[in-house]
Amino acid sequence: MTTETLTTSLTNRIDQLLSRDARVVHENANKDSRVFSTLRDLTAGAVSKTYGLSMLPPEVAAAHQNGDIHWHDLDYSPFMPETNCCLIDFKEMLNHGFKIGNAQVEPAHSIGVAVTQATQIIANVASSQYGGCSFDRADEVLAPFAEHNYAKHLQQAQALTDDVAKQEAFARSQTQNDIMAAMQTFEYQVNTLYSTQGQTPFVTLGFGLGKSWFEREIQKAILTIRLNGLGKDKRTAIFPKLVFTLKRGLNLNPEDLNSDIKQLAIHCATERMYPDVLSYDKIKAMTGSFKAPMGCRSFLQGWKDAQGHEVNAGRMNLGVITLNLPRLALLANGDQTDFWQRLEDLLAVAKTGLDYRIAQTEHATPEQAPILYQYGAFGKRLAPDEPVSSLFRNGRATISLGYIGLYEVGTAFFGPEWETNPEAKAFTLRIVQELSEHCAQWKAENGYHYSVYATPSESLTDTFCQADLKRFGEIPDITDKGYYTNSFHYDVRKQPSPFEKLDFEKDYAQYSTGGFIHYCEYPNLRQNPDALEAVWDYAYDRVGYLGTNTPIDQCFACGYQGEFLATAKGYTCPECGNHDPAQCDVVKRLCGYLGNPNQRPMVHGRQEEINHRKKHLQFGNDMVIEHG
Repeated sequence: MTTETLTTSLTNRIDQLLSRDARVVHENANKDSRVFSTLRDLTAGAVSKTYGLSMLPPEVAAAHQNGDIHWHDLDYSPFMPETNCCLIDFKEMLNHGFKIGNAQVEPAHSIGVAVTQATQIIANVASSQYGGCSFDRADEVLAPFAEHNYAKHLQQAQALTDDVAKQEAFARSQTQNDIMAAMQTFEYQVNTLYSTQGQTPFVTLGFGLGKSWFEREIQKAILTIRLNGLGKDKRTAIFPKLVFTLKRGLNLNPEDLNSDIKQLAIHCATERMYPDVLSYDKIKAMTGSFKAPMGCRSFLQGWKDAQGHEVNAGRMNLGVITLNLPRLALLANGDQTDFWQRLEDLLAVAKTGLDYRIAQTEHATPEQAPILYQYGAFGKRLAPDEPVSSLFRNGRATISLGYIGLYEVGTAFFGPEWETNPEAKAFTLRIVQELSEHCAQWKAENGYHYSVYATPSESLTDTFCQADLKRFGEIPDITDKGYYTNSFHYDVRKQPSPFEKLDFEKDYAQYSTGGFIHYCEYPNLRQNPDALEAVWDYAYDRVGYLGTNTPIDQCFACGYQGEFLATAKGYTCPECGNHDPAQCDVVKRLCGYLGNPNQRPMVHGRQEEINHRKKHLQFGNDMVIEHG
């Protein structure tokens, strides 16, 4: 790319930003482009995208510009050698201390201090990478700090009475209060943080496996605080994303120790949409070990260190490149042999791009992101002159090959109702199998863990479709919809039962273990939590990761609770017509995370997709499902 071309491209990007082009300022639905810090980040991103594109291998840059592939997060990578998403090693950092700026932070000795330190860690990690981060096994990691609180309160009680029962009751009561206050602090601090990217950190909180009294109390506090809502209006918190683990023998069945917490989680999901749920046994079988996703849906694979110890915390993803599968199908024009050849050719380009992502990320030095490399977030603490590549090699990190639009591919070859056609199902399954086999082959060649990623295409549903609409025109059930379907999900315009949908999608996820999630769409479930539990239980042995979509909108003007209407003015209360963001709480699922579309509008394609799936919802006790 010449200097003149660079200048022109950068000028165009800045002009789009200044003119508030919707596809630029609303590309990320959780970034408020009206805020100075976000606007500054978007401006910096325009520069990074322009120069980053010129750095890419020519065939990769051309494929990205043509819409054959999508190089994710071009506003950060490859211009900056940043990593994508991660599981922060909170246990290591909270127990051994860390440094942020000029402050050397000592290990925590109470749960209140521990969660405050955790939010500072999250803010700094989010400013040192561009993807989401997760606090996995939060109940188990925080429990020892709650025990410190208990010991202190027990000592206080012993000075007041010799009655052992009263001593223990006092210590437990005070510790419960401490835990509740700590988790409320965590909720508020996360939602008031701003990273240098101009947004609240995309953070996920994984919990549910703890058995001790302290761990159970932390689990209950997390759910209770979310149920209570934020502020005087009791708004639904967007972050952290809550992911509750179901495990047979622990909480799945009524006789299990933590079945009461499962019931609280179900109640929370009917009121606040979170938590999503992980099926312990299925995640372990699919990925080789149990762990929460890194942020939205990116999963690490099972990995052991040189001593044979299983390691999940402190690992990361190095980035994603997504394939435009519908385009390959349209170009093949019904010829499956041609489709497979085109896919093979595009995979070669993607491999070149993924290898370049790895190489660029390895150019970082520990001093460029000290919270990650020197102070424990990525597990091992490196010296300033150590290569960061030691944390990426031999499968410790993942690098992801994403895909979008499997439904449209099936439609191109077999028609729009192909989901019940065994031949079509086998064909589309073979596609993700091919992606998985290529990733395994690439890993065998150089040791890096390439993973297949069912891309959460918040804006890419629109980007790819609009590009193909210009190229091929309106094609029924493919480009005419205005969006492409996320990853392997069922067509949003259809109404299978929850059980039919999960049975259909489960076969694809086993080949997309680098990142996946399933959604079920329901009417208002506040009066019918048993329906949600029935789906959770059915999903346990079938899918690893399940999200709940149910209407939880609130109007503070008239008191209405339920489903707002999508109108030209934005989401509007069906009772009084209110659409003022200050007077309503509208929360929708934006791929892996929740978001408030009345405050941060979504791109056209994503909005059209949501409109389709809301169009036919029936309210009452009958469950209706479409994907989110």
